[in-house]
Amino acid sequence: MTTTATRRWIFWLALIGFASWDLVHSEPVNVRLEPPIIASGSGLPTQGGHCAMPK
Repeated sequence: MTTTATRRWIFWLALIGFASWDLVHSEPVNVRLEPPIIASGSGLPTQGGHCAMPK
């Protein structure tokens, strides 16, 4: 294998490994608590992100 191909395999294995680890160890996202992406005209506050929502 060439160096570039080896680095490519290492990158993809690390990325898939991290995504798998994250899926197993993180809490599921409750989409009902997430604010809409576009809240224009809906009456909901447009400032603050989803991390500002109470749990």
